[in-house]
Amino acid sequence: MAIELMHQDKVVAVIRDDGFCSVLLPRFMPFNLLLEETDNTFIRLKNLERFYYWCATRALTLERSGAKDCLLSCGIQNAKTDKQRAEAALHCHGLSLGDCFWLREAGESISYSQINIFDNPSSGEFVDVVLSDRGMIVRNTGLIPEGSTLSQKNYMPNVWLRSQGHTYLLKEGSPDEVESELLASRIARCSAGDQVLYEPTDFEDRRVTRSELITTKDKSIVFVPEMVPYLIRENKKLWDLVSEQDPYGYHMMNIIDYLVGNTDRHARNWSFWINNENNVPEKLFPLMDFNRCFRSYDSIEGAQCYTYKEEMPQKTAAILGAQAIGLNQLQDLSENLQEVFSDLNSLRQTHLEPMFSKRLDILRKSQNI
Repeated sequence: MAIELMHQDKVVAVIRDDGFCSVLLPRFMPFNLLLEETDNTFIRLKNLERFYYWCATRALTLERSGAKDCLLSCGIQNAKTDKQRAEAALHCHGLSLGDCFWLREAGESISYSQINIFDNPSSGEFVDVVLSDRGMIVRNTGLIPEGSTLSQKNYMPNVWLRSQGHTYLLKEGSPDEVESELLASRIARCSAGDQVLYEPTDFEDRRVTRSELITTKDKSIVFVPEMVPYLIRENKKLWDLVSEQDPYGYHMMNIIDYLVGNTDRHARNWSFWINNENNVPEKLFPLMDFNRCFRSYDSIEGAQCYTYKEEMPQKTAAILGAQAIGLNQLQDLSENLQEVFSDLNSLRQTHLEPMFSKRLDILRKSQNI
């Protein structure tokens, strides 16, 4: 059997079940998948290993609570290996809400326009997963998209749901996690920068956050670790690419993370927009994921900054950002702190508001204006 790796309606590569592959459009390969054309048996086995791993990232991982039940509901039992998870992905054409790659058997007569989940939300190719204490309910089991962040390795139970023609990510967690994400999002939108907007909503009598899907058929997301093959191919370093394409967005990320005490800006929590027309990164993806904010609020230095090439505390990275681009506030936070923090319970407000004021004052004084 041979599988065609597709980018929308372009055949990018073909891989057989013995690992032999043909890469037809190298520049349209997924950023995190390397396939080599060779007769060498060892490398062909490596091709299969890499391909199975790539497919496995586009299906539910069993480390997540309830994921195994979801796979069982789809008739894919005991998927513990990358190969078994790859079978789950192949079962649903490897479709994703994050990009426009997909899979089909060689010779299969099917097009991207027929099955993509941006245009065909009711085609039976979308999974509606409900997370609750009672387990999972799975509808439209023809597809388990990678876009369901159940497949991503983070700590909050998440699910994509459709409502009134829109696709939303619902994230639940402890009351503090939900509260922190909503407050950090509210603070972030007081500055001029691209960001995913988080709003409160209720799900089965619990408060959760809701954000709308912003990837499209035209624009994909690639996380920083997945950029490595591209950077090697283009002979670039990550920091050079950031400086070329989006220094403003980069500095705003460090400024906001310091202000809200975000301790979770690891490599899979910042990413790039990819232009699907040429499969090339354009700029940083909007700032996202605030559920672990206000965790480093016991000192003015903040946590370690993970996004700089040099080790430094968040305070230093934020000051460098403020000196480079300013704070770019759309709303003077210092005059509206009580309103901004008003949704917090009184104990948390008493703890958080003074530290926020100190950090904001430090950055304001550091600006080169």
